[in-house]
Amino acid sequence: MRRLLRAGARHTRRHGIHSLRAKLTIVNVALLALGIAAATAVSLMGMRHYLLDRVDNELLGSRNAIQRTGFTQKEVDSLSAISALMEEFAPVNGERSPLPGSETVFVALDAQHRPIALAKIPPTRRQVELADAVRDPVAYADSAAVHDVRVGGDPHRAVGSRLADGTIVLMATDTGAVHSGVKKALKLDLAFGTFLLVLLALLTMLGAQHRLRPLEDMVETASAIAEGDLTRRVPAGRDPVTETEQLRVALNSMLHQVESAFETREHSAAQLRRFVADASHELRTPLAAIRGYLQLYDKGMLREPADRTRALARMTAEADRMGRLVEELLTLARLDQQPRPRMCTVDMSRLVRDAADDLRAQQPERPLTVRAEGSVTVRGDEAGLRQVIGNLLANVRAHTPDDAPVTVELRREEDDGRGPGAVRLRVEDEGPGMAAADADRVFDRFFRAAGEADASSRRPPGSGLGMAIVQAVVTAHGGAVTVLTAPGEGLTVNVELPAATGAATPAPSSAVEPYTGAGTKDVGVKETGAGRDSAPGQGAGAG
Repeated sequence: MRRLLRAGARHTRRHGIHSLRAKLTIVNVALLALGIAAATAVSLMGMRHYLLDRVDNELLGSRNAIQRTGFTQKEVDSLSAISALMEEFAPVNGERSPLPGSETVFVALDAQHRPIALAKIPPTRRQVELADAVRDPVAYADSAAVHDVRVGGDPHRAVGSRLADGTIVLMATDTGAVHSGVKKALKLDLAFGTFLLVLLALLTMLGAQHRLRPLEDMVETASAIAEGDLTRRVPAGRDPVTETEQLRVALNSMLHQVESAFETREHSAAQLRRFVADASHELRTPLAAIRGYLQLYDKGMLREPADRTRALARMTAEADRMGRLVEELLTLARLDQQPRPRMCTVDMSRLVRDAADDLRAQQPERPLTVRAEGSVTVRGDEAGLRQVIGNLLANVRAHTPDDAPVTVELRREEDDGRGPGAVRLRVEDEGPGMAAADADRVFDRFFRAAGEADASSRRPPGSGLGMAIVQAVVTAHGGAVTVLTAPGEGLTVNVELPAATGAATPAPSSAVEPYTGAGTKDVGVKETGAGRDSAPGQGAGAG
């Protein structure tokens, strides 16, 4: 007990009365005090009523006995009658009743309501006090009710009766023992209740300390996180169904998301730094070439007209390359701001056929197969969607041999009546393909795949932004782009866009446009990349 008191005192000094534990303790103790007070009041009142009912029953029994005997005063005066009466209900030695723990007084009154002697025995002091205490003996005698009177200053319960000749008889029982017992019980209840309150206060403080320990763990964890340790988590509790444990789970989930968001931000910042460094490097290369040719010209080292013509052509090419790079960077910057595309109904079939015609004009020797329905429409930005198709075919042109077959397929898939369906664009080539590691990074900015095909090694390298632009544009239209490839098995890019509402126009008989007789291929390929943000510019593996 002393240890509990010392623990409670230490807690109070450490946390004060304004802590949650102290408030819980005060509330619990106050509620228990009210409960003890109510229970004590009810129990004491019940005990008092029970004891007084016993006294009343004894008195009423004596009254009924007097009425049953039919004695007169003369008969009562006889010693035999008094003896019989004493055996029935009279006081012992004139003052004491058979009721244990109480004192009963019996007195007979004359016509002037004064106590009279029975068997020549003069009235006792108590009998005289009883006669004096009752102001209306007639009302007592004529009523079966039990009355409260004070005999000699002591509380009594009294009844009245009449003998056969009309003599009034009064009987009273001392209830001091009843009130004394109630007072003793009250003191005992108060002492025991006080002990319970103190014990409950200590147990409540200790229980609150145990139950609120998870909150302290949360405070410690939050402090550690505020100091920079984002890996800290609130320790698990023992009871998984308590509110504090549920709060712990929710808090740990939030902390995990905060840590993930912080890591994502750090990763994005690192990507931005790398992007700026790559952009600076990419811009530095053509600038260095132009500066070099200008220095040669300034020093008079380009004396021959052919040398000057070749230098001018190279500077023009590098300037064009730098211009394309800047335009692609601006395109990506605009897409990163997630602007709302200028939405209109776009005929994807027309865009596919236009891009195929461009590829045929640039590489007449390449086998090309186009499969496009008559009119497949989407809601989107025509310029952005045209750039997507152009970038995909530019990748094929830049990173596959000139004689590698390519298939472009466009179709609309209905959604069983639940929606407008989807438009799927597939660009498949039979080039060298890509390794899984390269395919995973195909949508990264400034990424160029290693080991390009021999046929494409003579071409100038791309900017590494084409597939990033493809992904950004497709994502801005609510679609997705994926890459399927494996080394030596070609590469397939799948683009999925939400279809415009309304049914597609049936395809004409010339929907399939074979070129040089090359058909499409259905080669089993391995999925190595998934749709991410996109933007225009590069071939599937290099950009």
